[in-house]
Amino acid sequence: MTTALRQDAHGRPTRSLPRTHLVRISLYWLGISTVWSGILYIVNGRLQFAGLVPKGSEGIGALQIAVIGMVIAIVVQPTVGTISDYTLSRWGRRKPYIFIGASLDLVFLVGVATSNSIAAIAAFVALLQFSSNFSQGPFQGYVPDLVPAKQVGLASGLIGLFQALGNITGYVIAALAVALANTNSHAFFFGTMALGVVEFTSMLGVVLRVHEGDRVKSRNGRSWLSVAREAWGMDILREHSFLWLVGSRFFVLAGAAFFPAFSTFYLAQVFGLDSTRTGSTLLVLLGIVAVFLTLSVLPASRLSDRVGRKPVIYGSCLLGAVGLAIGAVAPILPIALVGAAMFAMSAGAFLAVDWALMSELVPKASTGRYMGISNVATASAGTLTLALGGALVMDNVNHWLGYGTGPRAALMVGVLCYAVGALLLVPVQEPDRTEAG
Repeated sequence: MTTALRQDAHGRPTRSLPRTHLVRISLYWLGISTVWSGILYIVNGRLQFAGLVPKGSEGIGALQIAVIGMVIAIVVQPTVGTISDYTLSRWGRRKPYIFIGASLDLVFLVGVATSNSIAAIAAFVALLQFSSNFSQGPFQGYVPDLVPAKQVGLASGLIGLFQALGNITGYVIAALAVALANTNSHAFFFGTMALGVVEFTSMLGVVLRVHEGDRVKSRNGRSWLSVAREAWGMDILREHSFLWLVGSRFFVLAGAAFFPAFSTFYLAQVFGLDSTRTGSTLLVLLGIVAVFLTLSVLPASRLSDRVGRKPVIYGSCLLGAVGLAIGAVAPILPIALVGAAMFAMSAGAFLAVDWALMSELVPKASTGRYMGISNVATASAGTLTLALGGALVMDNVNHWLGYGTGPRAALMVGVLCYAVGALLLVPVQEPDRTEAG
C-alpha cells in the first residue's frame, strides 16, 4: 500500500505521522542492533574462553574476524541504498531489500554459530555484513523519506531508543551465552541463533506495517549498473557539512565502540574473572548500561529540539570520554561501573541526536544513497577500534607491561577518539531549528 505525501520546499513530507507509525519506522533498528551487539560479545567470548587464539592475541583475532566485513559493509550499503532510491515494486522501493537482507542474515548466522576456526567465522561474518547492509542501506532512508521536519527529533529519539533496546537485548543474550558456556557446549550456538530470531521478527513488523509513500526517482533510461555507480559520484564533495559530520561520526562511534568491544576482555584480564563470572558480571554491567542508556535517549532528543543537535553531541562526547577514562584507571570494579553508567548516558544521547542531524543534512531525493554513505563511518569505526585498541594497544601493552594492563590502555585510546570526533563536528552547519518548526 502506498500513500501520496505532500512535500515542503526541501523535499521533506509535511503531514504529521501517527506515533504508532513512527514506532514502526524505527522498529527494525531493534533487530539490527541486537544482531551486531550480540555477535560482538559472543565472538569475543569465544576468543577469550574457547581457545580460538593463543592467550595474549585476542585483539588481533577480533580484528581478523572484522576487517573483511568492514570493506563489504562500506561498499554494499551506499550502493544498495542508491539502487533502492530508484526501485519501483509492489512492496515499495525499500521493503524488498529489507526482507531479502534479513532473511539471508538468518542463514549466515547459522554459519557463524557452527564455525570453529578464525577463518570460517571471519568468512561468515563477512557474508553477514553483506546481507545486513543489503537491508540497512534502504531501511535508513525511511526517516528522511517519510517524517516531516517537526517530527524529526521525535523520530530520531525513537530510533535511538530502539537501537539502545537492541544493543541491550544483544548484550543480554550474549552475556547469558558466555555465562553458560562452561556448562553447556551449545550455549554459543543457541545464543547466536536467538539474535537472528529477534532481528527477523522486528523486520516483519516493518515490512508488513510501514507505508512507504509513492516517491521514486526516475532512472531516465539509465542501466542499473549506472545507478549503482552513482552512489560513488564526486558530487557528494559539495555537501561539506555532511562530509564533516560523517568524519565526526566516525571518531565518535569509534570511541563508543571501545566499551562493547573490550568489556569481555576487560573483566577477564583486568579483574581475572573466569567465563561464568565474566558472563554474570556482564549482566550486572549491562543492567546498569540499559537503565542509563534508555533513560537518556528521549530527553536528549527533546533537548536537541530546543538547543540544537550539536551542543548535545558535544556533551555526549565529553560524558563518554570521562566514562572511558574512569574505566581505564578504576582500581576496583564498582568504580568501573560508575564509568559505565556515564558512558551509557553518552551513548543514549548520541544515538538519539546524531540520527536527527544526519537526516536533516542529506538531500531528500537521494536519502538511500546519502544515509548509506554515512554508514562508511558506522562500518569502519568498529574496525578502527579493534585495530588501534585491540591489535595495536591491548595485545602489545599486555606483552610489555603484563597481562591485564592492555584493556586499560585501550580505553584511553577511546578517550582520544571522542576528542577528535568533537573537533570534526565544529565545521558542520546545522539547519535552523525554527525552520523545522
